[in-house]
Amino acid sequence: MAKLKITLKKSTIGCKDDQIATVKALGLKKIRDVVEHEDTPQIRGMVNKVSHLVDVKEV
Repeated sequence: MAKLKITLKKSTIGCKDDQIATVKALGLKKIRDVVEHEDTPQIRGMVNKVSHLVDVKEV
């Protein structure tokens, strides 16, 4: 299965609570943090919700 490399590009200051919780659930804490997740529909949905805050690359 493919992997996604997700990078936090913008701060969560001023974002809605559900978006902050989504970023935390992805495992991102600070700007420029990078995590890898399996490419599943659940992860894609989370990334779609905070797409303005993160950068996604397929690995």
